[in-house]
Formats: sequence, structure tokens, C-alpha cells
Amino acid sequence: MSNKIESFEDILAWQESRELVLGIYKFFRNCRDYAFRDQIQRAAVSVMNNIAEGYERKGNKEFSKFLYIAKGSCAEVRSMLYVAHDLKYISKEDFSQHFEKTLKISRMLSNFIKRLN
Repeated sequence: MSNKIESFEDILAWQESRELVLGIYKFFRNCRDYAFRDQIQRAAVSVMNNIAEGYERKGNKEFSKFLYIAKGSCAEVRSMLYVAHDLKYISKEDFSQHFEKTLKISRMLSNFIKRLN
């Protein structure tokens, strides 16, 4: 089995961020704080979309730039999770689950950026 990346869908960080998006959308779908819900959803989607867009740029320098943006969006999701927890939109357990996913993605992006540079 090859580890070669032939499309952005092959990138493990993209796969993990896709799972994050699904989890965020499912968890906050009934949240009536629409501004909050929209912001955390947009930030989560931004992670996976920036990985995809950066990959399609085909240059390592451009790709790294988009991975840094994805990493920033991942931090935004993490920050929004604190807001969700503080406002009691999310339990400590659910906070921890989503928080750990964002940390995992952030580490993956950091390692990927190091390999590109």
C-alpha cells in the first residue's frame, strides 16, 4: 500500500478535519445561537477547505501557506469550543472530544508543514 498523496482526499489531516466538520455540524445543529453556530461551523469547514485549496495550488510554498491558514481555523474552532463550554452549550465530555480532535488536526498540520519546508 502506498502513502503517496494523489488528491487532497488522501491527506490524513483533511480526512480528520472532515470528521471534525461532521461532528460540529451534528452537535450544534439545534443550537439557537445562530451567530455562534454559524461561526464555529464556518471555522471547521475552513480547516478542510484550506487543506484542499492549498493542495490544488501544487507548489509547496503555496500549500504551506494554506496549511497555516487551516491551522489558524483549527485554533478558532478550539477557541469557540471554550465559548460553547462557558455558555453551557456543550458538556465537559463533548468539549474534550472535539477539543482533542482539533489538537490532533493541528499537530498533523504542523508535521505536514515541516515536511513541505
